[in-house]
Amino acid sequence: MQDLKQQKDEALVALAQGGDRAATEELLDRYKHAVRRCARRYAFRAFTEADDLVQEGMIGLYAAIGGYSPEGGKSFKNFVYLCVERRIISYRRFLSRRMPEEAVAQCDPEEISESAANPEDMLIGSETDEELRLRLTRSLSDFEFRVVTMYLEGMSYAEISEATGKDVKSIDNALVRAKRKLQIVFS
Repeated sequence: MQDLKQQKDEALVALAQGGDRAATEELLDRYKHAVRRCARRYAFRAFTEADDLVQEGMIGLYAAIGGYSPEGGKSFKNFVYLCVERRIISYRRFLSRRMPEEAVAQCDPEEISESAANPEDMLIGSETDEELRLRLTRSLSDFEFRVVTMYLEGMSYAEISEATGKDVKSIDNALVRAKRKLQIVFS
């Protein structure tokens, strides 16, 4: 039995693609922290969303193990980051495109009645939302705040561009700046 922890990534991938489950587990364990970091970067809203993004990222990692080819010219590490990030971005886009009616249809009626019957939870929830809004407005410029708000509402870059009168590159730059600032504020 060889010590898998000492193996290079590419050697482990070859073993994993050959059916070695221990090699697959070693790669999943080796990159799980990178997946979590990537998921946190894309989790703008609630912290619970980060868990969903981690799951999607792990699926991307698993797909990277199966799909990696050394002939592609990329190192396995770079390929993993690419696959994980693309999987997370695709999932966020999927979530932003869901129709509100679909979300309402998936709600549990008992949950709604319980939350409506508990005014303390409603007050705490509104305070949390207000605190989040305050932190965002303190940290971001007016333009960045508008762009982030529209993005979180599910608008595409093109739609935000049209609504603000700025080009798509400006929208992308504003989101990148906002993400950096928010990582500092919420870390």
